[in-house]
Amino acid sequence: MIKNVGSADKIIRWIVGLALLSMIFWVHSSWRWIGLIGFIPILTGSINYCPLYSVIGVSTAKKEDQPQPGEKK
Repeated sequence: MIKNVGSADKIIRWIVGLALLSMIFWVHSSWRWIGLIGFIPILTGSINYCPLYSVIGVSTAKKEDQPQPGEKK
């Protein structure tokens, strides 16, 4: 799997994910379970891969983190 999430993007994903997860504890309505969506940015930030970035052809990772054509990592 090719890395397509850079370090700044990873930090932002973790912050957004934790903020969304905090909704479970702070929001007292039926909307609180929307906070479970916070697991998605935390997971994609942890594994340095975003499937949506692959589909649209975006990468925030540094060039040296990505394998060159013909090179296996």
